[in-house]
Amino acid sequence: MTTTPSLSLKDPATLLATWFGAGLLPKAPGTWGSLAALPFAWALTALGGRPLLAVAAVLLFPAGCWAAGQVGRILGRGDPGCVVVDEVVGLWIVLLAAPPGLLAWVIGFALFRLFDIVKPWPISWADREVKGGLGIMLDDVLAGLIGAAVMAILCQFWSLR
Repeated sequence: MTTTPSLSLKDPATLLATWFGAGLLPKAPGTWGSLAALPFAWALTALGGRPLLAVAAVLLFPAGCWAAGQVGRILGRGDPGCVVVDEVVGLWIVLLAAPPGLLAWVIGFALFRLFDIVKPWPISWADREVKGGLGIMLDDVLAGLIGAAVMAILCQFWSLR
């Protein structure tokens, strides 16, 4: 008989990797994780603007690599669906290019989810080839960078406030 390892939110790696349990919600954990990233992004930008959000994304990346790798090892899976700290960093990267305002953040959210789900190259390459915690995080960082680039282009043509 095979048993599935269980996760505890008392474990710091699990707490961070699941973004305080958001990744443990049923159905579409990546979307839940992205949604759970929004209030933090709002608070960070309210406190220190885009520079603070950028610093938070940069600091969360290595912590996320560690936490995602730990949870992946516990569960014995390369990229467990419950790990959503990667979505947090990726979405924050897109929001760095978004002007403040609900419309821009909705578009940023949609762009990130689109690129995270569709995985065009080089996102698909990173998802396939890079393993461990870095691999879990890297494809979402790339989705965030591509989403940020598209957001920057959109902002050149339309006012998204």
